[in-house]
Amino acid sequence: MYRKLIYSSLLMILFPVVLSFHTTLMSQPTQKKFIVVLDAGHGGADPGNRGNGYKEKDIVLKVALAVGAALEKDGRFEVIYTRDKDQFIELHERGKIANKAKADLFVSIHCNAHRSQASGTETFVLGLHANDENFDVAKNENSVILLEDNYEANYDGFDPNSPESIIGLTLMQEEYLEQSLILASVVQDHFTNTLKRKSRGVKQAGFVVLHQTYMPSVLIELGFLTNNKEGKYLNSAKGQQEMSNSIINSIVKYKESLDAAYYVAEPEISADTTASGSKIYEDITFKVQISAGGNDVELLPENFNGLDQLSKIQFGTIYKYYFGSTSDYMQIKALRAVAVEKGYDASFIVAFKDNELISLTEALKMHSSSNKSK
Repeated sequence: MYRKLIYSSLLMILFPVVLSFHTTLMSQPTQKKFIVVLDAGHGGADPGNRGNGYKEKDIVLKVALAVGAALEKDGRFEVIYTRDKDQFIELHERGKIANKAKADLFVSIHCNAHRSQASGTETFVLGLHANDENFDVAKNENSVILLEDNYEANYDGFDPNSPESIIGLTLMQEEYLEQSLILASVVQDHFTNTLKRKSRGVKQAGFVVLHQTYMPSVLIELGFLTNNKEGKYLNSAKGQQEMSNSIINSIVKYKESLDAAYYVAEPEISADTTASGSKIYEDITFKVQISAGGNDVELLPENFNGLDQLSKIQFGTIYKYYFGSTSDYMQIKALRAVAVEKGYDASFIVAFKDNELISLTEALKMHSSSNKSK
């Protein structure tokens, strides 16, 4: 379970490291559109918060539509909305929309509220609330399920007012936590450095809408409608356009960063490859990363869909889990195929030199000398 918040400073350290080795094994990856599901919070009978008389549901819809319109003009993206008008969509249905589309990214957009003149942006990923303030934010957003018919059946008895109920939400998003944290960091960085908005950081909390999705997912709080100045800004056309532009740029940057890591040119198999199909990289150890998350899971086959040859490394509060360990690049490719067969479709190869993580690109450029004739 998560022991504390993942703060922005940690994320900025993790961001270049994660992207440097997040790569697939296919030399020519299938080119497909990057599917983004945009979720404008609330809607219909649920207005969201009404700070200073503004309607959260209207503001977030305008921002979501502006983000989607821009992304749709970029041929690399396909955009799907959980709602594109003023209508009430149940939280569990929002997740189903994203899962059915096999989306690459889920972005839920909201506005905050507080009894004080609190201000600033914050972006959440799914996790234990870690403090009362984060729990209150999640509780406010989760309370919409009380408007739904038969909500106890839809959410397996989940109680939005119970901290204990939050604990059960985190497991399904474990596999995508790392990428969710990356996107959240990029979003906050753009809000802070480009728009000069006050940042309240990247946080973890138990949002039902994030629990429902099986992909990297974030929930963005654009700011506080209850703050006199910030509420007026968010309710203005200028504010909405600036915030949407920032989210657009964040999504594009996130996608392009993944592209740069995924599309690594694989070296041609040359005379260094023996007849047995080996390709040895001296002093390099390849592994298949199969998952990452906040839970310290025991390395037993039954915990990893029957895989053995397991290892893990802790990076801050994140544990990364690996399958296999070899200097033979052809063998690690075969092991990655095994991982995929076992259900780890998002697994990828990583490389270590002297027990330090290095980019796969760097590793593949190194001369493989073990099989070279002396």
